[in-house]
Amino acid sequence: MAEKRDYYEVLGVPRNASIEDIKTAYRTLARKYHPDVTKEDKAHAEERFKEISEAYEVLVDEERRKLYDQYGHQGLSGQFSNGGFQWSDFTHASDLRDIFGDTGNFGFGGNLFDMFFGFGGKGTKGPHQGQSLRYDIEIGLEEAAKGGRREVSIPRSVSCEACHGTGAKDGKVQTCAACGGKGQVQNVQQRGYSRFVTVSPCSRCRGTGRIFEQRCPKCEGRGMQISHSTLSIDIPAGIDSGMRLRFAGAGDASPDGGRPGDLFVVVHVKEHEHFKRDGADLWLEMPIEYWEAALGAEVEVPTLEGKAMLNVPAGTQDDAVFRMKGNGLPHLEARGKGDQFVRVRIKVPRKLSAEQKALLRKLAEHEPKKGFLDRLKGS
Repeated sequence: MAEKRDYYEVLGVPRNASIEDIKTAYRTLARKYHPDVTKEDKAHAEERFKEISEAYEVLVDEERRKLYDQYGHQGLSGQFSNGGFQWSDFTHASDLRDIFGDTGNFGFGGNLFDMFFGFGGKGTKGPHQGQSLRYDIEIGLEEAAKGGRREVSIPRSVSCEACHGTGAKDGKVQTCAACGGKGQVQNVQQRGYSRFVTVSPCSRCRGTGRIFEQRCPKCEGRGMQISHSTLSIDIPAGIDSGMRLRFAGAGDASPDGGRPGDLFVVVHVKEHEHFKRDGADLWLEMPIEYWEAALGAEVEVPTLEGKAMLNVPAGTQDDAVFRMKGNGLPHLEARGKGDQFVRVRIKVPRKLSAEQKALLRKLAEHEPKKGFLDRLKGS
Protein backbone atom coordinates (compact mmCIF):
# COMPACT_ATOMS: atom_id res chain seq x y z
CA MET A 1 0.00 0.00 0.00
CA ALA A 2 1.39 3.40 -1.01
CA GLU A 3 2.36 5.76 1.77
CA LYS A 4 -0.10 8.59 2.34
CA ARG A 5 1.00 12.04 1.29
CA ASP A 6 1.14 14.91 3.73
CA TYR A 7 -2.34 16.44 4.01
CA TYR A 8 -1.02 19.98 3.68
CA GLU A 9 0.79 18.96 0.52
CA VAL A 10 -2.39 17.34 -0.82
CA LEU A 11 -4.35 20.58 -0.47
CA GLY A 12 -1.40 22.76 -1.45
CA VAL A 13 -1.53 24.92 1.70
CA PRO A 14 1.16 25.81 4.27
CA ARG A 15 1.05 24.23 7.74
CA ASN A 16 -0.06 27.54 9.26
CA ALA A 17 -2.95 27.92 6.79
CA SER A 18 -6.18 29.34 8.18
CA ILE A 19 -9.48 27.45 8.05
CA GLU A 20 -10.66 29.74 5.26
CA ASP A 21 -7.50 29.00 3.26
CA ILE A 22 -8.16 25.28 3.66
CA LYS A 23 -11.78 25.64 2.60
CA THR A 24 -10.80 27.67 -0.45
CA ALA A 25 -8.14 25.16 -1.47
CA TYR A 26 -10.57 22.28 -1.09
CA ARG A 27 -13.28 23.94 -3.19
CA THR A 28 -10.78 24.64 -5.97
CA LEU A 29 -9.42 21.09 -6.04
CA ALA A 30 -12.87 19.50 -5.68
CA ARG A 31 -14.13 21.39 -8.71
CA LYS A 32 -11.15 20.15 -10.68
CA TYR A 33 -11.12 16.48 -9.69
CA HIS A 34 -14.75 15.51 -9.10
CA PRO A 35 -15.18 12.54 -11.53
CA ASP A 36 -18.52 13.80 -12.84
CA VAL A 37 -17.03 17.01 -14.23
CA THR A 38 -13.27 16.50 -14.43
CA LYS A 39 -11.31 16.61 -17.65
CA GLU A 40 -8.61 14.42 -16.08
CA ASP A 41 -8.37 10.64 -16.31
CA LYS A 42 -11.39 9.23 -14.42
CA ALA A 43 -9.46 6.71 -12.32
CA HIS A 44 -6.82 9.27 -11.40
CA ALA A 45 -9.49 11.89 -10.63
CA GLU A 46 -11.32 9.48 -8.34
CA GLU A 47 -8.20 8.77 -6.32
CA ARG A 48 -7.30 12.47 -6.12
CA PHE A 49 -10.81 13.40 -5.03
CA LYS A 50 -10.74 10.79 -2.27
CA GLU A 51 -7.32 12.04 -1.19
CA ILE A 52 -8.23 15.75 -1.05
CA SER A 53 -11.56 15.01 0.69
CA GLU A 54 -9.81 12.98 3.38
CA ALA A 55 -7.20 15.70 3.85
CA TYR A 56 -9.91 18.33 4.10
CA GLU A 57 -11.91 16.43 6.72
CA VAL A 58 -8.85 16.30 8.96
CA LEU A 59 -7.46 19.81 8.52
CA VAL A 60 -10.81 21.58 8.83
CA ASP A 61 -11.42 19.92 12.21
CA GLU A 62 -9.47 21.61 15.00
CA GLU A 63 -8.96 18.55 17.19
CA ARG A 64 -8.02 16.15 14.41
CA ARG A 65 -5.69 18.74 12.92
CA LYS A 66 -3.88 19.02 16.27
CA LEU A 67 -3.50 15.25 16.41
CA TYR A 68 -2.20 15.17 12.86
CA ASP A 69 0.24 18.03 13.44
CA GLN A 70 1.64 16.24 16.50
CA TYR A 71 1.59 12.57 15.47
CA GLY A 72 1.06 12.55 11.69
CA HIS A 73 -1.10 9.88 10.03
CA GLN A 74 -0.52 7.47 12.94
CA GLY A 75 -2.37 9.85 15.25
CA LEU A 76 -5.50 9.42 13.13
CA SER A 77 -5.22 5.68 12.67
CA GLY A 78 -8.65 4.06 12.16
CA GLN A 79 -10.61 7.27 11.70
CA PHE A 80 -11.24 6.59 8.02
CA SER A 81 -11.83 2.83 8.15
CA ASN A 82 -15.47 2.60 9.33
CA GLY A 83 -18.16 5.21 9.15
CA GLY A 84 -15.80 7.96 8.02
CA PHE A 85 -15.03 9.11 4.51
CA GLN A 86 -16.23 6.64 1.90
CA TRP A 87 -15.95 7.15 -1.83
CA SER A 88 -19.45 5.70 -2.36
CA ASP A 89 -20.82 8.77 -0.57
CA PHE A 90 -19.49 11.08 -3.30
CA THR A 91 -20.13 9.30 -6.60
CA HIS A 92 -23.62 10.60 -7.44
CA ALA A 93 -23.96 13.45 -9.91
CA SER A 94 -26.11 15.25 -7.36
CA ASP A 95 -23.06 15.53 -5.12
CA LEU A 96 -21.68 18.18 -7.43
CA ARG A 97 -23.97 20.47 -5.52
CA ASP A 98 -21.94 19.75 -2.42
CA ILE A 99 -18.91 21.24 -4.16
CA PHE A 100 -20.38 23.97 -6.31
CA GLY A 101 -23.34 25.04 -4.14
CA ASP A 102 -25.87 27.15 -6.05
CA THR A 103 -23.41 27.94 -8.85
CA GLY A 104 -23.56 24.39 -10.17
CA ASN A 105 -27.16 24.95 -11.39
CA PHE A 106 -27.94 21.26 -11.09
CA GLY A 107 -31.40 21.89 -9.78
CA PHE A 108 -31.19 21.70 -5.99
CA GLY A 109 -31.88 24.68 -3.77
CA GLY A 110 -29.59 25.81 -1.02
CA ASN A 111 -25.87 25.33 -0.68
CA LEU A 112 -25.50 21.68 0.30
CA PHE A 113 -21.73 22.08 0.43
CA ASP A 114 -22.24 24.46 3.32
CA MET A 115 -24.81 22.17 4.90
CA PHE A 116 -22.73 19.00 4.82
CA PHE A 117 -19.39 20.46 5.82
CA GLY A 118 -20.60 23.09 8.27
CA PHE A 119 -19.75 26.30 6.39
CA GLY A 120 -21.72 29.31 7.48
CA GLY A 121 -23.15 27.64 10.57
CA LYS A 122 -26.40 26.51 8.92
CA GLY A 123 -28.05 23.41 10.30
CA THR A 124 -29.60 20.51 8.44
CA LYS A 125 -33.04 20.68 9.99
CA GLY A 126 -36.06 21.22 7.79
CA PRO A 127 -36.58 20.66 4.07
CA HIS A 128 -34.83 22.89 1.58
CA GLN A 129 -36.43 24.80 -1.25
CA GLY A 130 -35.70 23.57 -4.76
CA GLN A 131 -33.34 25.45 -7.07
CA SER A 132 -34.78 28.48 -8.84
CA LEU A 133 -34.33 28.54 -12.61
CA ARG A 134 -33.81 31.23 -15.24
CA TYR A 135 -35.19 31.14 -18.77
CA ASP A 136 -34.45 33.83 -21.39
CA ILE A 137 -36.79 34.72 -24.24
CA GLU A 138 -36.49 37.29 -27.02
CA ILE A 139 -39.45 39.24 -28.38
CA GLY A 140 -39.93 42.00 -30.93
CA LEU A 141 -40.86 45.59 -30.13
CA GLU A 142 -44.36 45.07 -31.54
CA GLU A 143 -44.94 42.14 -29.16
CA ALA A 144 -43.60 44.19 -26.26
CA ALA A 145 -46.13 46.91 -27.12
CA LYS A 146 -49.14 44.61 -27.44
CA GLY A 147 -48.22 41.89 -24.96
CA GLY A 148 -49.15 38.31 -25.62
CA ARG A 149 -48.72 34.70 -24.61
CA ARG A 150 -45.82 32.33 -25.25
CA GLU A 151 -45.67 28.56 -24.80
CA VAL A 152 -42.22 27.49 -23.62
CA SER A 153 -40.73 24.13 -22.71
CA ILE A 154 -38.74 24.29 -19.46
CA PRO A 155 -36.30 21.50 -18.46
CA ARG A 156 -36.53 21.06 -14.71
CA SER A 157 -35.67 18.52 -12.04
CA VAL A 158 -38.57 16.54 -10.62
CA SER A 159 -38.79 13.75 -8.09
CA CYS A 160 -38.05 10.37 -9.65
CA GLU A 161 -41.29 8.42 -10.04
CA ALA A 162 -39.57 5.04 -9.95
CA CYS A 163 -38.04 5.50 -6.49
CA HIS A 164 -40.35 8.26 -5.17
CA GLY A 165 -37.36 10.55 -4.78
CA THR A 166 -35.47 8.22 -2.43
CA GLY A 167 -32.69 7.32 -4.87
CA ALA A 168 -33.08 3.66 -3.88
CA LYS A 169 -34.10 0.82 -6.17
CA ASP A 170 -37.87 0.27 -5.80
CA GLY A 171 -37.82 2.95 -3.12
CA LYS A 172 -36.34 0.61 -0.52
CA VAL A 173 -34.44 2.62 2.06
CA GLN A 174 -33.17 1.85 5.52
CA THR A 175 -32.65 3.95 8.58
CA CYS A 176 -29.03 5.01 8.83
CA ALA A 177 -27.42 3.06 11.66
CA ALA A 178 -24.69 5.64 12.14
CA CYS A 179 -27.09 8.43 13.16
CA GLY A 180 -30.25 6.48 13.95
CA GLY A 181 -32.15 8.27 11.22
CA LYS A 182 -31.55 11.72 12.69
CA GLY A 183 -29.15 12.84 9.95
CA GLN A 184 -26.85 14.25 12.63
CA VAL A 185 -24.20 12.82 14.88
CA GLN A 186 -22.77 14.04 18.15
CA ASN A 187 -19.09 14.22 18.88
CA VAL A 188 -18.20 14.36 22.56
CA GLN A 189 -14.74 15.60 23.55
CA GLN A 190 -13.29 15.81 27.03
CA ARG A 191 -10.87 18.68 27.60
CA GLY A 192 -9.63 18.68 31.13
CA TYR A 193 -12.65 19.11 33.38
CA SER A 194 -14.83 20.34 30.52
CA ARG A 195 -16.95 18.25 28.22
CA PHE A 196 -17.74 19.58 24.74
CA VAL A 197 -20.49 18.24 22.49
CA THR A 198 -20.63 19.16 18.81
CA VAL A 199 -23.35 18.21 16.33
CA SER A 200 -22.55 17.67 12.65
CA PRO A 201 -24.26 16.12 9.63
CA CYS A 202 -23.90 12.36 9.40
CA SER A 203 -21.23 11.51 6.84
CA ARG A 204 -22.72 8.07 6.17
CA CYS A 205 -26.15 9.22 4.97
CA ARG A 206 -25.11 12.81 4.19
CA GLY A 207 -27.66 14.22 6.60
CA THR A 208 -30.72 12.43 5.17
CA GLY A 209 -31.09 9.83 7.90
CA ARG A 210 -31.59 7.14 5.25
CA ILE A 211 -29.32 4.80 3.29
CA PHE A 212 -29.90 2.26 0.55
CA GLU A 213 -28.08 -0.74 -0.80
CA GLN A 214 -29.02 -0.46 -4.48
CA ARG A 215 -29.41 2.71 -6.50
CA CYS A 216 -32.48 3.40 -8.54
CA PRO A 217 -31.52 2.52 -12.15
CA LYS A 218 -33.74 5.26 -13.59
CA CYS A 219 -32.20 8.21 -11.72
CA GLU A 220 -28.89 6.52 -10.79
CA GLY A 221 -29.49 7.16 -7.13
CA ARG A 222 -30.04 10.91 -7.39
CA GLY A 223 -33.73 10.75 -6.54
CA MET A 224 -34.34 13.34 -9.25
CA GLN A 225 -34.74 13.27 -13.01
CA ILE A 226 -35.08 15.88 -15.76
CA SER A 227 -38.53 16.55 -17.16
CA HIS A 228 -39.66 19.12 -19.74
CA SER A 229 -42.67 21.12 -18.59
CA THR A 230 -44.73 23.28 -20.96
CA LEU A 231 -45.58 26.65 -19.48
CA SER A 232 -47.78 29.45 -20.78
CA ILE A 233 -46.13 32.82 -20.25
CA ASP A 234 -48.28 35.94 -20.31
CA ILE A 235 -46.18 38.87 -21.50
CA PRO A 236 -47.59 42.18 -20.21
CA ALA A 237 -47.99 45.03 -22.69
CA GLY A 238 -45.23 47.60 -22.30
CA ILE A 239 -42.60 45.23 -20.91
CA ASP A 240 -39.04 46.50 -21.25
CA SER A 241 -35.85 44.61 -22.04
CA GLY A 242 -34.23 42.92 -19.04
CA MET A 243 -37.42 42.67 -16.97
CA ARG A 244 -38.07 39.40 -15.13
CA LEU A 245 -41.32 37.50 -14.80
CA ARG A 246 -41.55 35.26 -11.71
CA PHE A 247 -43.48 31.99 -11.69
CA ALA A 248 -43.64 30.62 -8.15
CA GLY A 249 -43.08 26.88 -7.82
CA ALA A 250 -42.15 26.36 -11.48
CA GLY A 251 -38.48 25.68 -10.75
CA ASP A 252 -36.73 22.49 -9.68
CA ALA A 253 -38.25 20.17 -7.13
CA SER A 254 -36.78 20.03 -3.64
CA PRO A 255 -34.44 17.10 -2.90
CA ASP A 256 -35.95 16.56 0.55
CA GLY A 257 -39.64 17.38 0.33
CA GLY A 258 -39.48 21.17 0.50
CA ARG A 259 -41.33 23.47 -1.84
CA PRO A 260 -40.15 23.74 -5.45
CA GLY A 261 -37.98 26.62 -6.57
CA ASP A 262 -39.24 29.47 -8.73
CA LEU A 263 -38.84 30.17 -12.41
CA PHE A 264 -37.64 33.59 -13.56
CA VAL A 265 -38.26 34.40 -17.21
CA VAL A 266 -35.99 37.22 -18.42
CA VAL A 267 -37.39 39.09 -21.41
CA HIS A 268 -35.10 40.62 -24.03
CA VAL A 269 -36.66 43.07 -26.51
CA LYS A 270 -34.91 43.11 -29.87
CA GLU A 271 -33.82 46.43 -31.33
CA HIS A 272 -36.19 47.73 -33.99
CA GLU A 273 -35.09 48.63 -37.49
CA HIS A 274 -36.63 52.11 -37.34
CA PHE A 275 -37.78 52.92 -33.80
CA LYS A 276 -35.65 53.77 -30.79
CA ARG A 277 -37.23 53.21 -27.40
CA ASP A 278 -37.01 55.55 -24.41
CA GLY A 279 -39.15 54.02 -21.67
CA ALA A 280 -42.72 54.18 -22.98
CA ASP A 281 -41.78 56.72 -25.69
CA LEU A 282 -40.62 56.00 -29.22
CA TRP A 283 -38.31 58.00 -31.45
CA LEU A 284 -38.27 57.90 -35.24
CA GLU A 285 -36.15 59.71 -37.80
CA MET A 286 -38.29 60.64 -40.82
CA PRO A 287 -36.74 61.85 -44.10
CA ILE A 288 -38.76 64.51 -45.97
CA GLU A 289 -38.18 66.32 -49.27
CA TYR A 290 -36.83 69.87 -49.20
CA TRP A 291 -39.90 71.27 -50.91
CA GLU A 292 -42.14 69.58 -48.29
CA ALA A 293 -40.16 71.35 -45.58
CA ALA A 294 -40.36 74.68 -47.43
CA LEU A 295 -43.99 74.58 -48.53
CA GLY A 296 -45.44 72.38 -45.78
CA ALA A 297 -47.01 68.97 -46.33
CA GLU A 298 -48.88 66.08 -44.79
CA VAL A 299 -46.58 63.03 -44.74
CA GLU A 300 -47.27 59.39 -43.96
CA VAL A 301 -45.42 58.16 -40.83
CA PRO A 302 -45.09 54.55 -39.59
CA THR A 303 -46.20 53.65 -36.06
CA LEU A 304 -46.23 50.36 -34.18
CA GLU A 305 -49.94 50.03 -34.91
CA GLY A 306 -49.80 50.92 -38.60
CA LYS A 307 -49.51 54.23 -40.40
CA ALA A 308 -50.52 57.75 -39.43
CA MET A 309 -50.40 61.19 -41.07
CA LEU A 310 -48.14 63.92 -39.74
CA ASN A 311 -48.62 67.60 -40.59
CA VAL A 312 -45.30 69.27 -41.44
CA PRO A 313 -45.75 73.06 -41.39
CA ALA A 314 -44.16 75.30 -44.02
CA GLY A 315 -40.65 76.43 -43.16
CA THR A 316 -39.78 73.32 -41.14
CA GLN A 317 -36.06 73.14 -40.44
CA ASP A 318 -33.83 70.09 -40.45
CA ASP A 319 -33.71 68.25 -37.07
CA ALA A 320 -37.12 69.57 -36.02
CA VAL A 321 -39.03 67.22 -33.66
CA PHE A 322 -42.78 66.59 -33.75
CA ARG A 323 -44.77 64.82 -31.05
CA MET A 324 -47.46 62.26 -31.85
CA LYS A 325 -49.30 61.89 -28.55
CA GLY A 326 -50.29 58.39 -27.41
CA ASN A 327 -48.46 56.57 -30.20
CA GLY A 328 -45.83 55.07 -27.88
CA LEU A 329 -45.94 51.94 -25.70
CA PRO A 330 -48.30 51.27 -22.79
CA HIS A 331 -47.14 52.33 -19.33
CA LEU A 332 -46.59 49.21 -17.21
CA GLU A 333 -47.59 50.74 -13.89
CA ALA A 334 -49.93 53.48 -15.06
CA ARG A 335 -52.73 54.11 -17.52
CA GLY A 336 -52.27 55.36 -21.02
CA LYS A 337 -49.40 55.24 -23.43
CA GLY A 338 -46.19 57.08 -24.12
CA ASP A 339 -45.69 59.30 -27.17
CA GLN A 340 -43.94 58.95 -30.49
CA PHE A 341 -41.45 61.64 -31.40
CA VAL A 342 -40.58 62.21 -35.05
CA ARG A 343 -37.33 63.95 -35.93
CA VAL A 344 -37.36 65.18 -39.53
CA ARG A 345 -34.35 64.98 -41.80
CA ILE A 346 -34.52 67.15 -44.90
CA LYS A 347 -33.27 65.37 -47.98
CA VAL A 348 -31.16 67.43 -50.37
CA PRO A 349 -31.13 65.88 -53.86
CA ARG A 350 -27.73 64.88 -55.18
CA LYS A 351 -28.81 65.23 -58.81
CA LEU A 352 -31.16 67.81 -60.37
CA SER A 353 -32.72 67.97 -63.78
CA ALA A 354 -32.17 71.03 -65.95
CA GLU A 355 -35.68 72.22 -65.23
CA GLN A 356 -35.19 71.87 -61.45
CA LYS A 357 -31.93 73.78 -61.61
CA ALA A 358 -33.58 76.59 -63.56
CA LEU A 359 -36.40 76.87 -61.03
CA LEU A 360 -33.98 76.96 -58.10
CA ARG A 361 -31.87 79.67 -59.79
CA LYS A 362 -34.99 81.73 -60.41
CA LEU A 363 -35.92 81.32 -56.73
CA ALA A 364 -32.42 82.34 -55.65
CA GLU A 365 -32.62 85.56 -57.69
CA HIS A 366 -35.51 86.74 -55.52
CA GLU A 367 -33.77 85.89 -52.24
CA PRO A 368 -31.68 88.63 -50.62
CA LYS A 369 -28.01 88.00 -50.02
CA LYS A 370 -27.36 86.99 -46.35
CA GLY A 371 -24.28 87.40 -44.26
CA PHE A 372 -23.05 85.11 -41.53
CA LEU A 373 -25.01 86.76 -38.68
CA ASP A 374 -28.20 86.82 -40.73
CA ARG A 375 -27.90 83.11 -41.35
CA LEU A 376 -27.40 82.46 -37.63
CA LYS A 377 -30.55 84.45 -36.79
CA GLY A 378 -32.50 82.44 -39.37
CA SER A 379 -33.90 85.65 -40.92
